[in-house]
Amino acid sequence: MSSDRLNTTASGRPLSATAVALMVMLCLSWGFNQIAIKFALPDIPPLLQATIRSMGGLLVILLVARVRGVPMFSRDGTLKAGLLAGLLFGLEFILIYRGLLYTTASRAVVFLYVAPFVVALGARRFLGEQLSGLQWGGLALSFAGVALAIGVPQPSVDANVILGDIMVVGGGILWAATTLTVKASRLLQAPPEKTLAYQVAVSVPILALAAAVSGESITHMPGPAALISMAYQTFWVVGTTFLIWFFLIKSYSASKLSSFTFMTPLFGVIGGYFVMHDHLTPAFAGAALLVMAGLYLVNCRGEAGGDPLLPVTKN
Repeated sequence: MSSDRLNTTASGRPLSATAVALMVMLCLSWGFNQIAIKFALPDIPPLLQATIRSMGGLLVILLVARVRGVPMFSRDGTLKAGLLAGLLFGLEFILIYRGLLYTTASRAVVFLYVAPFVVALGARRFLGEQLSGLQWGGLALSFAGVALAIGVPQPSVDANVILGDIMVVGGGILWAATTLTVKASRLLQAPPEKTLAYQVAVSVPILALAAAVSGESITHMPGPAALISMAYQTFWVVGTTFLIWFFLIKSYSASKLSSFTFMTPLFGVIGGYFVMHDHLTPAFAGAALLVMAGLYLVNCRGEAGGDPLLPVTKN
């Protein structure tokens, strides 16, 4: 069967109950990832966390590829794009993990999700993809929400928190750049394991070097909360949920799957409030709702049809 026929079949295939349940689970997992990072920070510095996560996640990906018989080292013209995607992936996590030293988990999960509408703008510029009026309205709502969230006065917000917010926004922009690299290259046709392995493998030396330059070290045995957090980030988020997302994209329409992802920032904000006891004002909650409403509209099917423009992986 041709790739065009496969895409047509996937796009018309209704989501099964299993696919719906998996998408809700993925959004919940991604929403709590920033919270997991914050939990481990007292025992494991941020860039060492990211390094450990990538190393462990790579082992899981290679194991899954071996079990499924995926040819990971065959020459298929993806090397240059894979190295670029890995470079962007590593720099992205330097900004996100360092930013979480300064800002809260609930703020970070909102600002990280600038990525989908940066992808939309980039795809229009570099891939020739058009947005509907509804999707442009979604972009405007999301940008307004981010601007409002940054400017909302909160008792715990100072210059350092704003710096952390900006770093996380930068991470979201690099996440979008990684997505555009994948969408515009042969990586789009590569097996999910290989596309993800490029990103994770190349990020390991980048993150390890950044941790060394920053003088990070683990000075004591991490406690149970930190170890559980690292296991969650490594084996669950990177090694499992990212691959599940890729497999779903291969089987179902991205437009149908992506309508669920607006729940991710909501889960993150709620989790930050209840788990980390982040202080949330009504104004910030309103800003978060604006961002999520905007994301939903951006990911709605436009007047001319076509899949929405979502990041290929979720952080």
